[in-house]
Amino acid sequence: MFHRNGAPPPHRNGPYPRTQVPVPYDYSPLSIGDANRGFHVLEQQRLPPYVWTPPPHFAPIVAPPRKPALNYSRKRPNINSSPHLVKRQRVGPPSHATASPVSNWTPPPSSLPHQAVAAPSTPLSSFDRFGPSRPVSTPHQGQSVPESYNELQTYARDHLSRQMVELFEACQQQPGDLERKEIFRAQLQEDIQSIFSAARLYLTGSSMNGLGCRSSDADLCLVINGDKKHEPLSVLSRLRKLFRTLSYVEGTSLIRAKVPILKFKEKGSDLEFDLNINNTVGIRNTFLLRSYAQADPRVRPMILVVKKWACHQQINDASKGTLSSYTLVLMVLHYLQTLRDPVLPSLQRDHPDCFSPCMDINLVPEGSKHVPPYNSTNQSSLGELLLGFLRYYASEFSWDKQVISVREATALPKTNAQEWRKKFICVEEPFERNNVARAVHEKLKFDAIRAQFVLSSRKLHGRKDLNSILPLRAIINKEASRR
Repeated sequence: MFHRNGAPPPHRNGPYPRTQVPVPYDYSPLSIGDANRGFHVLEQQRLPPYVWTPPPHFAPIVAPPRKPALNYSRKRPNINSSPHLVKRQRVGPPSHATASPVSNWTPPPSSLPHQAVAAPSTPLSSFDRFGPSRPVSTPHQGQSVPESYNELQTYARDHLSRQMVELFEACQQQPGDLERKEIFRAQLQEDIQSIFSAARLYLTGSSMNGLGCRSSDADLCLVINGDKKHEPLSVLSRLRKLFRTLSYVEGTSLIRAKVPILKFKEKGSDLEFDLNINNTVGIRNTFLLRSYAQADPRVRPMILVVKKWACHQQINDASKGTLSSYTLVLMVLHYLQTLRDPVLPSLQRDHPDCFSPCMDINLVPEGSKHVPPYNSTNQSSLGELLLGFLRYYASEFSWDKQVISVREATALPKTNAQEWRKKFICVEEPFERNNVARAVHEKLKFDAIRAQFVLSSRKLHGRKDLNSILPLRAIINKEASRR
């Protein structure tokens, strides 16, 4: 029943016990466990200014052309140097106004991770489902998670890995991209406050967790304060009317989904936004995924390549019954967690206090700062990991019997619970513990997804060339056109 790591330890309340968590949109500690009270918002004075600062670990490997490289190891320039800095987003509590910004965490010197020195180059043919047969690592004192091109080359010992690095460097989100989204967010928040004075607009998703690319949409979460209960559809309808009067917004449309969103674009550009109301689980998983992205330098290239592959194979669109990008991210993390020599741990299991679903939403960014560095002894190259990922879901994972759980870092047995019953793909949301792959509800779509894993696995194992499963140069050229 269980692969590689075996069964998880038993729990008194079944294989996946539920903690007492807030109902959706209810993040106030005062209302936890009281579903009848509905949505209870925080008092306005409890929300600090929302300040964003580019995270150091997500700095570009190659600086954008004609732009001076930014030094993220130093403090930002004086606030008077930019009219937008006064509105930068911060998620920490007011008492932390002078602390490190939420997106700018560097472990203290005493706890910096020890970067392992690469093992001798391992041929792809010797790689099995558990990684290289003889992983070798030598701790090197005082070196942080690799950020530069040269350090990432540690895991690019073969042609396939070098192609993955090339694709990652061309497509990863640049500081200028994030700055542009932040300036837009700050202006939009100011206009929204003209009708919802006690509101804060948060940039979430791949733009903030470090897993985005240049073409990624920007996700926004509007948290409205006060004592009044706000119906998401009603709020979004009012915002749609407002946005149609704004000179810098165009293409506004309201999507009446399970979590309603307002879609719109920055006028005169291809930058798209999705805005939701009080969907605070998005803030929680943003910082959880950000912590995973920081845990090992191979995580971000792996996820970006898998996303590009799935998009090219037309299996990356939940609105069309296939996999969402969030589901794909969790699938990659699960694979990296469950190797015989894991690349990643379970952060929620190992550090429950840092990622508690009951934590006040204002403390979520602070919680992730207390996660100690993780040093994996797995020295597999990027190409070896991609080959293993495709093979795992093509022939090893039991789709009809197992539930992917990043929370537990294993595959849980599928039960007869309504959440998993008669579902083709089961991927557990780390906080709400529902099925994020529920969009795959047609057997035809599931068969197409599984067939792509099988076909791509066979092609890539045969050629060891990324072009065999996606058009490498065409994707790079498309991303370059956005610069």
